[in-house]
Amino acid sequence: MSTWRDDPNAIPPWNEWPKCHCGFRTWLQVWTDPLPQGKKGCRFFKCPDIDDDFKACTFMQWIDTRPLGRVSLKEEQERRVRQQQIRLKGKEDELKRRRAELGQREAALNIQEEQFQAREAQFKREADEQKNRYKEPAQSSTTDGRNKKGKFLRFTQ
Repeated sequence: MSTWRDDPNAIPPWNEWPKCHCGFRTWLQVWTDPLPQGKKGCRFFKCPDIDDDFKACTFMQWIDTRPLGRVSLKEEQERRVRQQQIRLKGKEDELKRRRAELGQREAALNIQEEQFQAREAQFKREADEQKNRYKEPAQSSTTDGRNKKGKFLRFTQ
């Protein structure tokens, strides 16, 4: 089970807030001054005691080392690198998907090309057969002894 110490943005329970040397349980406050630099927005514990002279106890204990919502330069760079890696992974996945799709399209085109060539060859064979059908009767009329008009030729020896 995680505790408030595991989460940098969590607030500890009231009974774990520190006590100052006055014996009071401290208040939780947020630093609003621009100085010290980098502390604006940081949370800290402060003693609530103001004595009769209106002098405040000076007890103070920081909770945050940096303001909430801010990240260090290194963390920001790491975050950007992670985002770039995620984008790159997405682009790689898209590229793989497109390559697979392209491979499928190429295979389909190859099949269509083979089918086209087969049909073209079939048409050529049919055209050649048709030409041969019309040539055969004309060739046979000269070879079976008939002239072009269909009359038999006389052979003399």
